[in-house]
Amino acid sequence: MRKILIGTALSTAAVMAAGSVYANDELIKLSQDAKQWVMPTGNYANTRHSTLKQITADNVGKLQVAWTFSTGVLRGHEGAPLVIGDMMYLHGPFPNPVYALNLKDENKIVWKYEATQDPNVIPVMCCDTVNRGLSYADGKIFLSQSDTTLVALDAKTGKVVWSVKNGDPGKGETSTGAPHVIKDKVLVGISGGEFGVRGSVTAYDLKTGQRKWRGYSMGPDSDTLIDPVKTTHLGKPVGPNSGTNTFQGDQWQIGGGTTWGWYSYDPDLNLMYYGTGNPSTWNPKQRPGDNRWSMTVFARDVDTGAARWVYQMTPHDEWDYDGINEMILADQQIGGQTRKTLVHFDRNGLGYTLDRTNGDLLVADKYDPKVNWTTGVDMNKASPTYGRPAVVPQFSTEHNGEDVNSKNICPAALGTKDEQPAAYSPDTGLFYVPTNHVCMDYEPFEVEYVSGQPYVGATLSMYPGPNEKGAMGNFIAWDASKGKIAWTKPEKFSVWSGALATAGGIAFYGTLEGYLKAVRISDGKELWKFKTPSGIIGNVFTYEYQGKQFVGVYSGIGGWAGIGMAAGLEKSTEGLGAVGGYRELAKYTALGGTLFVFAIPS
Repeated sequence: MRKILIGTALSTAAVMAAGSVYANDELIKLSQDAKQWVMPTGNYANTRHSTLKQITADNVGKLQVAWTFSTGVLRGHEGAPLVIGDMMYLHGPFPNPVYALNLKDENKIVWKYEATQDPNVIPVMCCDTVNRGLSYADGKIFLSQSDTTLVALDAKTGKVVWSVKNGDPGKGETSTGAPHVIKDKVLVGISGGEFGVRGSVTAYDLKTGQRKWRGYSMGPDSDTLIDPVKTTHLGKPVGPNSGTNTFQGDQWQIGGGTTWGWYSYDPDLNLMYYGTGNPSTWNPKQRPGDNRWSMTVFARDVDTGAARWVYQMTPHDEWDYDGINEMILADQQIGGQTRKTLVHFDRNGLGYTLDRTNGDLLVADKYDPKVNWTTGVDMNKASPTYGRPAVVPQFSTEHNGEDVNSKNICPAALGTKDEQPAAYSPDTGLFYVPTNHVCMDYEPFEVEYVSGQPYVGATLSMYPGPNEKGAMGNFIAWDASKGKIAWTKPEKFSVWSGALATAGGIAFYGTLEGYLKAVRISDGKELWKFKTPSGIIGNVFTYEYQGKQFVGVYSGIGGWAGIGMAAGLEKSTEGLGAVGGYRELAKYTALGGTLFVFAIPS
């Protein structure tokens, strides 16, 4: 087996090498302890890998339910709890309750926080009222509420230490992503691309909530924090006004590019990484140009927000292939050389491997062979279209035009993978990816922008992709150094949960009909499964307490794939096309909102 080094971005040596001192030293120390789960994605590298190995491929079949906990909310449950010392901190969808449980005292509720939010925020949350989790640092629990209020709670009492409003729901701005703590800052994004929201990432002071910087996805250089000379795209300076000159007129002001995904961080480089979402509207005819910097990987300096490099994956998006999915940091052998890589599984169906130091594009290949909107990415550095995907006219909604229903586009708008995070195992050098095998028909139409109203401009229908015997999803192992699938495990419905890989030789994931499954990481053989009461769209996590390893996941159907059930929608084109595609789900599961925790009996 070749050796592939993981960029953990967590070691004390790495912190010192960054030449800076963290205000949240406690978080750094805690994150080195595999017995706890102290960040939304497990660690700064977003690997979702645990070195715990009490549960192995040999004994995982003995897993049983250890305990459960209801959040009291029946909507989609994304993300995962935090485990810090004797405490577990849980969150829920709107109205975003937070619970602190004492693991030492039979999981007793120590405190509960529930904000008073205007229910009018619900209609402007495009794809269910989900929330992707909490963060911890400096004795505080951080929650980004649906109404965009960022709240710092005292971890011992649940009392509000400070709060700040990050957006305006009246304009369609909402919050579904988890806040991320890096150094002395709390980083939050914004949702609302379907309402013409202009995306941004904002850094707030960890102790006071004071705003330190905000970097927009598009706009003048002063807004995007892009330097025309120092910021690069595929190795070349982006030039002046790069965030406005590929929009027509002032379209950039309602340009989309929202930032509701996951953030990773490399302390050696002092860079944070994240992706931006679709441009607004979904009708490409109304926004000529590449629409930079939507659909883009950003590398920003954490201290100042200054953009070091960018890479736009889907210029002039025509299919709603948001680029917000997680960036996984791992050092890999590529071409006989160890590279500090960033691996990203985009909604557009392409798996990207980039050099995270400078944005050099190393690999870009389909991680579902049935992706058909593109023949692939131009990898010739001498080519004028280097780094761009070649679009197939038959599946181009721009080429076919307004009021034309372009059929059989693969993947559907929800992508070959949505926000549910993949995992990486340094033991195999492979990435374990939950995927969708879904295609669509897409008909764009002219739409007028009205602040706070949907700004979509397209009608969609979704259905299973070809040649998979009706399967709408796969769980795959991916070799990011070569751009190749190592193995594939089909699933009846899309795999909409976050994956977990462990040193015990196992990968865990959940299914939309409600199964939590364990597979062998070497070949994908299913070793164990358990049917929970509701579909799983949460992220699997693990921890150790009092000498025993536990594995947990939320059971609660919803999210974009489950929006029909969660919101009681009936028409096939509702839920931005997802209702018809996932209508069969109602025959296999029901609404829920429960944390399930498993262990091997003593």
